[in-house]
Amino acid sequence: MTTTSAATSDETAAAIKEAAEKSKAEIQHPSLEKGSNLYGSTKIFPDYQAEPGQSYLTLVHGIAHESSVSFVAILQATRALRKGFDSVLYFYGPGSMNCMATRGFPTTGDSAFPGEHNINNSLETFIAEGGTVYCCRFGLSLHGLREEDLIAGVIPCHPLDVQDALIHYASKGAIINSTYMV
Repeated sequence: MTTTSAATSDETAAAIKEAAEKSKAEIQHPSLEKGSNLYGSTKIFPDYQAEPGQSYLTLVHGIAHESSVSFVAILQATRALRKGFDSVLYFYGPGSMNCMATRGFPTTGDSAFPGEHNINNSLETFIAEGGTVYCCRFGLSLHGLREEDLIAGVIPCHPLDVQDALIHYASKGAIINSTYMV
């Protein structure tokens, strides 16, 4: 068994501290001051606004908090709503989980981590601003989720409504944004 003397231990600690200081000094930190531009700001396409009667349908088949797919879909649907489109979100399959008002830990409404309620808050904003949200009952049943636990204003739908909603909005000439998480 090797024993380390206090002097050797102190020398090692001093060498580690010196190497750490040298490492930190090799590259200036922060490399850019807060507020520095990292990217250009030129917008390429026109800022389109809805013509009267135009619709925007977003299908969401993404699991809440497992990727950004669902959250970004809600943000895009909200932007379309604010551009004047009749904007609709349709959650189906595992996407149905996004519509639950019972999210939280240790109790509903509590956020166990920052952003736990981003989806809930964004859906509530979307609905309050006039957006329509549908949720597939079969998607709920796949995960043991209860219809009575949906966010207020979410409209539960029959499983066969997914295809017919797509047909309905396509026949209206809606812009259709279909998001899917594998």
